[in-house]
Amino acid sequence: MANSIRQRLADAALSRLVRQGPAANDYVVATARIPMRDGVVLVADHFAPVTARPRGTVLMRTPYGRGFPASALNGRLFAARGYHVILQSVRGTFGSGGRFVPMAQEAEDGHDTVAWLREQPWFDGRLATLGASYLGWTQWALLQDPPPELRTAVVYVGPHDFREAVFGTGAFTLGDFLGWSDMIARQEDGGLLRRLLNSVSAGRRLRPALEGVPLPDAADPVLRGRAPWYRDWLSHPDGDDPWWRPYRAGDALTTVTTPTLIISGWQDLFLDQSLQQYAALQARNVDVGLTVGPWTHLQLGVQGAATLARESLSWLDEHLADGPASRKSPVRVFRTGERRWHELAAWPPPSAPAVFQLHADQTLTLSANPTDPPLETDPTPAGSTPSSSRPDPTPAAQPGVRSGSARPNSSESLTHEPAPAPPTNALIRPATEQPPRDATTDQPVSGGAPVGTPPHTGTARSDISHEARGVAALTDGVNASVAPGAPDQPSTPTEPGHSTPPHSANATTTAARTDVATPPGDTSAPAAPDAPTQPNTTTPPSNTSPPTTPHTPPNRTPPPHPATPAHQPRPTPPPNRKPPPHPTARMGQ
Repeated sequence: MANSIRQRLADAALSRLVRQGPAANDYVVATARIPMRDGVVLVADHFAPVTARPRGTVLMRTPYGRGFPASALNGRLFAARGYHVILQSVRGTFGSGGRFVPMAQEAEDGHDTVAWLREQPWFDGRLATLGASYLGWTQWALLQDPPPELRTAVVYVGPHDFREAVFGTGAFTLGDFLGWSDMIARQEDGGLLRRLLNSVSAGRRLRPALEGVPLPDAADPVLRGRAPWYRDWLSHPDGDDPWWRPYRAGDALTTVTTPTLIISGWQDLFLDQSLQQYAALQARNVDVGLTVGPWTHLQLGVQGAATLARESLSWLDEHLADGPASRKSPVRVFRTGERRWHELAAWPPPSAPAVFQLHADQTLTLSANPTDPPLETDPTPAGSTPSSSRPDPTPAAQPGVRSGSARPNSSESLTHEPAPAPPTNALIRPATEQPPRDATTDQPVSGGAPVGTPPHTGTARSDISHEARGVAALTDGVNASVAPGAPDQPSTPTEPGHSTPPHSANATTTAARTDVATPPGDTSAPAAPDAPTQPNTTTPPSNTSPPTTPHTPPNRTPPPHPATPAHQPRPTPPPNRKPPPHPTARMGQ
């Protein structure tokens, strides 16, 4: 059955949008009802290519519905190029039976779906999984015990350990997962107009829950009992609690041999886990590819759409349809300072460590001073405001840099600052307000190694927690956090005057959130974020000690001198930073 002229025109427009060639074949779409082992039936759309030589089957399991844009970007695009596509609504969503419990039932339901596929006459035994965020989680859940038919997985910004995503810093990731829970609770209310109204009103609606305590009670008027998992998460903060076992699929990283493509963004909320996935598979010589672009969680599906389409199709062609090699190098990363894609043999690239010493005068240098007196700290008085800033409550969903706190003005916030330094929990501030204890460099820096605090720190306090971060002082007067860090778990009380245990002084920081200045003498035009790249196998600049000779990239105005008055106009954001349509961190699409 041939596609209609209208559908062919739509497919042609989609192909141009994602920079792909014309469709190779027609396809038909039918509804499938897939039984689970407990009798629950899940609904799926089957995009079936009309071709004598199908290229295999792509399985995508989503809680977000099967309409636009998922049907176009995930279904029609691949079906028009020879792939059978099963786009399935997970349990309890968009017509599928059962109750939606985030993450907990995806492993069993994934295997039951594959069992159904085996019985279909059109299924030829070649299977791939694909999808972003929550759809990535469904893949890791299946990869804990991969079915023999699974030839490859394509994971966009997908976590393998949901507990770490929620409580990985020791504190609940309030903005991201309150917003996500609210979005899930309302996503099936009415039609498109209702969803748009919910999106517009989300910021105002969520504010009381973001600012109120205790957190579960503050969210009740917003969620209205429609997201019971939210209170469950908050009731289980202990990472060792066996309650979290269904939410953790990290075992797959140590056992899976399935070729896997991992795509993420430098400002994605799951970037840390994407890099962990690559490192674990690469260390075991699994066929793994890594692409990291200049995207947040939501930008990936918009600004990164062409990259996703190009790399996913070429990876599937290689691993599912026995096509040619799909990548020039295993790793492809976009250097945000250079605005250029780099092809690398591995991540992180070679680097040299730089160890900075914190001194009593609140400076950081590469040399220690044994005569330094101890630092004095004064806690911010209870109920005071440690910062006048109010970062976006869902920073990981937005363009630009990520905020470190969803609730900086709350009375729960308590900031210990070496007096008399100003508060520092805002990640964007005029460059002239930079605290004097920072170590700076004007030379190109290629991040790849972790930014963190030393494993042992002497302290006279009974409870202490540390954080280290890398910050780029941009020439427009804005400081951007490019390697944010946070304690990997709540600090542990120690005997005054003794070193803290290693875990309480370690900072969990991204091994690769980096901004790289254009190298000296490089005057070539920057590449667009979604443009194809030419091979660049040169060794990037290493993480080394601050140079003695400052460097200002070509065609850039040097940053203001520290003596410049602090009263400057608020910098105008770059024109390409546009807010997404919804202020919540939507996990996948």
